Amino acid sequence: MSKVTLDALRAALRNDSSVTLDVAALELAALESPAIDPRPYLDSLDQIASGLAARGGDVARGPEFLSIANSYLFGDLGFRGAETEYYDPRNSCLNQVLDRRTGIPITLSVVYLEVARRLGRPVFGIGLPGHFVVEYDDGEFSTYIDPFHAGKLLDREECSRVAREITGVDLVAEPSALERVGTRYILVRMLNNLRSAYFRVKQYAKACAALDLLVEAFPANGEYYKARGVARLQLRDFSAARKDLESYLQRSPEATDRNEVVRQLQTIHRWLGRLN
Repeated sequence: MSKVTLDALRAALRNDSSVTLDVAALELAALESPAIDPRPYLDSLDQIASGLAARGGDVARGPEFLSIANSYLFGDLGFRGAETEYYDPRNSCLNQVLDRRTGIPITLSVVYLEVARRLGRPVFGIGLPGHFVVEYDDGEFSTYIDPFHAGKLLDREECSRVAREITGVDLVAEPSALERVGTRYILVRMLNNLRSAYFRVKQYAKACAALDLLVEAFPANGEYYKARGVARLQLRDFSAARKDLESYLQRSPEATDRNEVVRQLQTIHRWLGRLN
């Protein structure tokens, strides 16, 4: 089997609207599963949508559609939030979520979004601080849905409470957090979740692979260079780490940790001197 190229993922990160979320998310999962074949997982999403349609989910009005969808996805199929081992990298990968029926808020939301898209239902991603949900809005009926908690329906006040409890952010002060987000935003958030998970389990090479994509998508973001530099230090790739930390300082001239990073660069210089 040929290696997944990540071409669709890269195009989606450039805001190419022709790339669907499911295809790009499955390429993202290749960071964890390099031998992945996306086709069976696209078929799986097709089958889930067909199963939902067979239960009337393709023609039901808003409230009834959500009732049928939640019963089917979280009841019959058993999708559930990862209450334990939340930071397992597999929970950030769409293929693993489809296989294991377990995920974090954003990956379960991707399943919900992609099944709804196949049925032509108006479901949208909502990137709450610290928690991802989806919104159903057909012009007559609208609500927010929490796929991590078995499709629990939320209003704006409950969304605000969730965000405040997790991150302390007050949505009254930041109403933009309830705005709908697109494919690029979702993929960037998935990549950030995955690189954080890799740092937690000390899989620094995989963290670098995620950060390579983030640096490519956001070449002016100094924080991504710093994070990759830290990962490369752990891999003892000192030359590459030095370049990343220098890039961080160039892009973040007012960084509060500038002196600390300069000292780290001096240490790297001494290490490299001993290797020559």
